[in-house]
Amino acid sequence: MRARLTLLVGATTVLVLLAFLVPLALLVRQVAEDRAMSRADDVLRTVVPLAGSGDRDAIRLAVTAQSVPVSVFLPDGTVLGQETDRSPAVRLAAARGEALTVAVDDDREIVVPVVGASGTTVVSTVVADDDLRHGVGRAWLTLTGLGFVLVLLSLLVADRLARAITAPITELSAVSHRLAQAELTVRANPSGPAELREVAGALNHLADRIQVLLKTERERIADLSHRVRTPLTALRLETESLRDPGEAARVSAAADEVARAVTALIEQARRRDEPPTRAHSDAAAVVRDRVAFWAVLAEDTGRALTQEIPSGPVPVAVAADELGAALDALLGNVFAHTPDGTAFGVRLTAAPHGALLTVTDEGPGFTPEAAGRGVSAAGSTGLGLDIARQVAASFTIEAAPRGGTEVRLRLPAPPG
Repeated sequence: MRARLTLLVGATTVLVLLAFLVPLALLVRQVAEDRAMSRADDVLRTVVPLAGSGDRDAIRLAVTAQSVPVSVFLPDGTVLGQETDRSPAVRLAAARGEALTVAVDDDREIVVPVVGASGTTVVSTVVADDDLRHGVGRAWLTLTGLGFVLVLLSLLVADRLARAITAPITELSAVSHRLAQAELTVRANPSGPAELREVAGALNHLADRIQVLLKTERERIADLSHRVRTPLTALRLETESLRDPGEAARVSAAADEVARAVTALIEQARRRDEPPTRAHSDAAAVVRDRVAFWAVLAEDTGRALTQEIPSGPVPVAVAADELGAALDALLGNVFAHTPDGTAFGVRLTAAPHGALLTVTDEGPGFTPEAAGRGVSAAGSTGLGLDIARQVAASFTIEAAPRGGTEVRLRLPAPPG
């Protein structure tokens, strides 16, 4: 924008200077021509009276004293002054008895006839092109230099003005980018024109509003945690009354898992004001742990489970709790939206730029439209797939080779 404003002012200045300097240059040339012609006319006015007297000595002396070449053609053919042939203009003036001014190439010839008793005497002088253009080149060069100086001065002033306009815009852009990077305490300094100050004020108001909304969200999550912890405590107490120790341990572990998920959610909400950190985890360990958790429920519901998990570590740039929540969401969808006895599988493979996590099932499948955030055909919140999508570098849903659904998550690799 700064360059465009400068270019616009420069172009406008050039057009104004052309409209002013071109007529001025033509006027300078015309003035030079008129000055040269006037000087030659004054010379002729000095010689013409003597030419009418017929005194050859006086004519010769007067012609010799002039600063411009003058020729006097007498009726008998004698030429006094500068020796030259009779030009067509001289002959025409002698025949008509009228003064003439004619152009000869780039020069100008002025002839004045003087009618006497012995015939017509013609006084002639030639104004050379150099005399007609004397001082014009220097004047044009001066005008050109003046034009360049004015253009440069206008560009300098335009650049300063453009900088005064664009600097606040650049600052607003920098503040917007910092707000996008979760630096919610940054504020714009209102400066520049009134319109830009209004934009800066609106941006600061938006940042304040975002902080208020985030604070409200954190408070709601804290309230939710208190509401959830009470029934979880009651659930743990109920597990103690179960007669089967294995069943009691399984229900207690599930309650503990829900408590950990709520705690992780609260901590994540509290960390939103902090600069983001690069989390990483061992995908193989996380997937192995979560599959072991869901394997118990799969056995109770008669579902065949196949798993392919590397024995060694598979590092990924995803926090362990986020990866576990994503896999829980995918497996939860399998149990919620397929009938009991439906087989499913989990496969984790190392990839050149991270890892590939695939969850397949042999259920009825679902339409691609159901993969949108908040979209559900079974009365749920519709956020399960979106939770998985947020941790993945790429997220795809396709029909499985044996029917059902295949969900693939490409997990990014840690830096370095």
